[in-house]
Amino acid sequence: MNKSQWIPIVFLRLVALVATFVAIIVMVTSHDSAKVLGMTFQAKYNNSPTLKYFVIVSIITTVYSLLALFVPPKKLRRHVLVLDMIVMSFLISSFSAAVGVGQLGKQGNTHAGWLPICDQVPKFCHHVTISLVAGFVAVIVYFLLLLYSLNNVLNLVAFKD
Repeated sequence: MNKSQWIPIVFLRLVALVATFVAIIVMVTSHDSAKVLGMTFQAKYNNSPTLKYFVIVSIITTVYSLLALFVPPKKLRRHVLVLDMIVMSFLISSFSAAVGVGQLGKQGNTHAGWLPICDQVPKFCHHVTISLVAGFVAVIVYFLLLLYSLNNVLNLVAFKD
């Protein structure tokens, strides 16, 4: 793999690393409290298993993106491609689940009798929204990275035959 093919991959990995790192920091620092009927309740990301899953997958993706930067371009190319697919699948699943919970927090569910909470804890909802935007950027970047890597691997296979 020549340098012109390697530079975009490094750039995309760095953008993905920054996006997932921002998603982690913003989500972990999201907390707010509200008084309802004389009782104080706190909204934190770790109150929801779905948001915890989002943070865990973001941590794994950040670490993987950092480690993948140090893989020599010529070695383990196909293994990294498979791992990129797996990481992207986890990113999509955690992002989708977190967006579903975020939508419930914002809109509620009238059929189930769940009230929206974002009116009471706007700071928490704002942090979760920013974290989800960063997560979406990571999903898009990993998708682009996967397409670019697939193109490179398939072109190399075509030239070998």
